[in-house]
Amino acid sequence: MGRKVHPIGFRLGFVQDHRARWFAEGKEYRELLEEDMAIRKLVFGLHERGSVASVEIERLPAAKQVTVKISTSKPGIVIGRKGAAVNQLRKKLEALTQKKVHIDVTEIENPDINAFLIGESIAQQIEKRVSHKRAMKQAVRRAMKAGAQGVMITCSGRLGGSDMARRETQREGQIPRHTLRADIDYANVEGLTTFSKIGIKVWVYKGEILPKPKEEQPVGAYVMP
Repeated sequence: MGRKVHPIGFRLGFVQDHRARWFAEGKEYRELLEEDMAIRKLVFGLHERGSVASVEIERLPAAKQVTVKISTSKPGIVIGRKGAAVNQLRKKLEALTQKKVHIDVTEIENPDINAFLIGESIAQQIEKRVSHKRAMKQAVRRAMKAGAQGVMITCSGRLGGSDMARRETQREGQIPRHTLRADIDYANVEGLTTFSKIGIKVWVYKGEILPKPKEEQPVGAYVMP
């Protein structure tokens, strides 16, 4: 089962958290979902490719306020000089949502083990006609040196401009896809070449997240089996 479902969705509630945290029903749910998609499209579109890794959205149920948490490997570019870039982004988001927007920018300390940034780097190299095998091997090597316990990268499509699409995989270490307590970062990225789109999937295993001892658990806390 762990090989067929989304690795992050498979672990929601155990070691992974939702990328959007809010509640709505009926027509409001559809509107907020479309708004979330527009927010992510705007944030990723305003910044250079590979600088923003993820966007988390949180809404307060009582007040009309949206909190956007941006994880990036280049916080200086996202914030801008004296906060000019982030202020401009806030104004555009408030015009889009018609709500008060609060932006938190978080720096990714180790981008070499972030699955989305790894996929974006490989996609950029493939678009520049770098060999996909070389790009995959270098990404795997850097991730393992950065502290990852396992990395797997799969590229599929008309690799190298071949007439027939195929799939190639580079793997090192272990990737326990069936283990719920395994901290696995996953990303699916596309690279656009003159021949076709190249699909890139990245799995990064960072170790196991074990439950805290019972004496350290707060009262009423859920203990993961």
